[in-house]
Amino acid sequence: MSSPNSKAPTAVVALGGNAITRESEDGNITQQFANTRRSLVGVVDLIRDGVHVVLTHGNGPQIGNYLIRVEAARDQVPPIPLGVAVADTEGGMGYMIEQSLQNMLHRSGMPRKVATLLTQVIVDRNDPSILKPDKFIGPFYSASQAKRLAKERGWQVQEDAGRGWRRVVPSPKPIEIIEKEFIRKLTLDGVIMIACGGGGIPVYIEDDGTYEGVDGVIDKDLASAVLARDVAAEDLYILTSVEKVALRYKQPDQLDLDHLTVREAKTYLEQGEFPAGSMGPKIQAAVNFLEWGGQQVIITSIEKLTDARQGQTGTRIVIE
Repeated sequence: MSSPNSKAPTAVVALGGNAITRESEDGNITQQFANTRRSLVGVVDLIRDGVHVVLTHGNGPQIGNYLIRVEAARDQVPPIPLGVAVADTEGGMGYMIEQSLQNMLHRSGMPRKVATLLTQVIVDRNDPSILKPDKFIGPFYSASQAKRLAKERGWQVQEDAGRGWRRVVPSPKPIEIIEKEFIRKLTLDGVIMIACGGGGIPVYIEDDGTYEGVDGVIDKDLASAVLARDVAAEDLYILTSVEKVALRYKQPDQLDLDHLTVREAKTYLEQGEFPAGSMGPKIQAAVNFLEWGGQQVIITSIEKLTDARQGQTGTRIVIE
């Protein structure tokens, strides 16, 4: 095992939504802790190899459940703004990841300091998504329910792929991580950082230089790329539910990809191979990070991180 040092490489590991809550489960805390532990096995291997690690994570299922609780208690307590809900889930999920990782490292004979940092992410106050929300969030409603709620609560609602009506909220593009200097310094000091949970808390800069929160959410993968850039990471690992990126996904002629260049990735994005609601943001995050100076991106399943690092699976994306 290598000891942490300032010359060791830094990697950002982005855990997908299925790292903590899986579709086949009801998402109780026991299940979430068990899933968290399973998702960190490959991360422990990274740390064992002496890599400085910064972890990010999604929060889609958790935010959905949070909003259900907010709506159920609306007649008893004041509702919570979405930006605060993101902060709440960032803290709660960070606790699960932090404690699970601390315990796993302790049992592996390499105790390390792990810290969760609530992370504010700067966005453009005039981002098109703020002006025209397009991110589905929360539970499904019938058309009549959705239109009633939109009128009563000032929501914007849309039909979600024929499955029902849902609330849509802004999902602005991340620009910069406010706490980047702290994260970088602590990481180089050997602390394993958990940051940008759920994409981070979106804020914009007022004319007087102060920050103001945005009632929206940020894509976790796009935020992870910005974080990786801002902490000068060499590698970005995006962990999801599939082992490899594929063309014509779930079609009879599906083609799994072992390797992609930035040029190829851009071409496939333009051709619509990677939908906005699934692989698209991950590929765009990879392109962004590499064009900002990163060395490599690996996209693979949560269970296959170690194998992917050894070249046995996963999709490796490089500048050329």
